[in-house]
Amino acid sequence: MKSLKKNSIVLLIITLIVLIFVLKDDFFSIVDVLANTNLVFMFLAFACFFVGVLFQAMSYQSIIKEYNFDYSLFKAYKMLIITKFFNGITPFSSGGQPMQVLMLKKDGLRFTKATSIIIQNFIIYQAALVTLGAFAIIINYFNHMFTAIELLKQLVTVGFILNFFVMLLLFLISFSKGFNKWLINFAIEMLDRFKFIKNKEEVLYKWEERVNDFHEGATFLKKNKKLCFQTYSYNLIALILIYVMPYFVIASINGGLLESINPFKAICASAYVLIMGSFIPVPGASGGIEFGYLQFFGNFIKGPILKASLLIWRTISYYVPMIIGGVLFSISTKRDDK
Repeated sequence: MKSLKKNSIVLLIITLIVLIFVLKDDFFSIVDVLANTNLVFMFLAFACFFVGVLFQAMSYQSIIKEYNFDYSLFKAYKMLIITKFFNGITPFSSGGQPMQVLMLKKDGLRFTKATSIIIQNFIIYQAALVTLGAFAIIINYFNHMFTAIELLKQLVTVGFILNFFVMLLLFLISFSKGFNKWLINFAIEMLDRFKFIKNKEEVLYKWEERVNDFHEGATFLKKNKKLCFQTYSYNLIALILIYVMPYFVIASINGGLLESINPFKAICASAYVLIMGSFIPVPGASGGIEFGYLQFFGNFIKGPILKASLLIWRTISYYVPMIIGGVLFSISTKRDDK
């Protein structure tokens, strides 16, 4: 709980700094733009995000059901919204997956099965993420949609490479039993050498059991090609919906701007922003995400409209789900304490 409070304070400070930076020159113009938003397009922007999360939940539910475990779509959706809270307040969004494992374990799944499910879904999600990232990079290479800024090009390149290697590492962990055993033996040997564990053989035995469970789960996923394609499709649709959301945000502010941006450009720009933000080591990648949005979407819109769209987009995609997730987690915790 202490780390949650500490991260929340850091996030609050960064958010205030970002708000000051965004609002300081155009405060009244931005407020005027926000006051005249089109509610229909605003609703569509919200729908894009939360329907996108629904498709992510469908991916989780599909994998969980293959383990002959009855898990409702509502529970999967709730788990993902709570995940938004833990991803939002931890650096590199590192708090989400451990919390998903704990929630699945609390609902009755064995720890190893829950971990295997989370890893498998994350592999598929990473594959969809890398697919859209590669698509955006290739399209921009030929169409030159974004102004060439050397720092941004480097950040996007680094982000794409990191995401690609994360995907490869996850494949190795899940599908290569030999690599898993080598990695665990090496890690336990180091921990034993520095006296961090008491019984090396017992720890090694427990982790070898987990490796077998992970490998069996991954082999099952590999054999079930229909499930792989289904969950990959769900994640791809989810990301497309989330990536196209800024198009509807901009439409809600000024419909006349739709001549300069279309859903296709919005998807490419969003892919660039989120690839760049994937390795920024602060909660929610705050600061870096906002900078990337202003730079990439600044190729299509300018001034107070650009900044107003940033505030709306960030509120819908980050602050609202994080707040809802925090409330749901608090309610669940209080129920468990009773």
